[in-house]
Amino acid sequence: MTVHILIVDDHPVVRFGLRGMLEAYDDLRVVGEAGSGDEAIVLAAATRPDVVLMDLRMPGTDGATATARIRQEHPGIRVLVLTTYEGDADILPAIEAGATGYLLKDTPIGTLTDAIRAAARGETVLAPPVAARLVTHLQAPAGEQLTPREVQVLGLVARGLSNSEIGRQLYIGEATVKTHLLRTFVKLGVNDRTAAVTVALSRGVLTSPHR
Repeated sequence: MTVHILIVDDHPVVRFGLRGMLEAYDDLRVVGEAGSGDEAIVLAAATRPDVVLMDLRMPGTDGATATARIRQEHPGIRVLVLTTYEGDADILPAIEAGATGYLLKDTPIGTLTDAIRAAARGETVLAPPVAARLVTHLQAPAGEQLTPREVQVLGLVARGLSNSEIGRQLYIGEATVKTHLLRTFVKLGVNDRTAAVTVALSRGVLTSPHR
């Protein structure tokens, strides 16, 4: 399968370099380039890529905002962040906006191309420093109260919906669903979906979906 890619970066030299490297692979095809978030939204609608390779800090509409718009308007398009920034202020908004993955610009080309293919399949790909920061952020004392959105997501899990189905029903990215579930696991002191539902039902956080 050929993966169609839209490159979004406000530096022309970066876009040129990425296009040259990616098009050296027979199964990767660059269908467009955008220099801003606003342009990315327009080109995503026009070219319908499989994956948008998204920078974050750009003039005008930033990458996280553009990601949310693209994911809302075209749920089938995956967004893979490629940036130099690895702070919580950049990572969390991008993941919550629906980004499928988050990589840094020093990522080796082989790792990047593998990540693009994985993103096209709907898999989450995180650079190791990003994954570590995300896990640290998600850590919270067991027993902390669930947010209304976390309860909503867990309720849909109890009804047997998959992450992708929950995302479509709530109009959020699949990565955002995973983030809510990870936070829920930490707060409930469990390690999986089944245990989370069981504990939530026993504590009265959820009511039985069969009632």
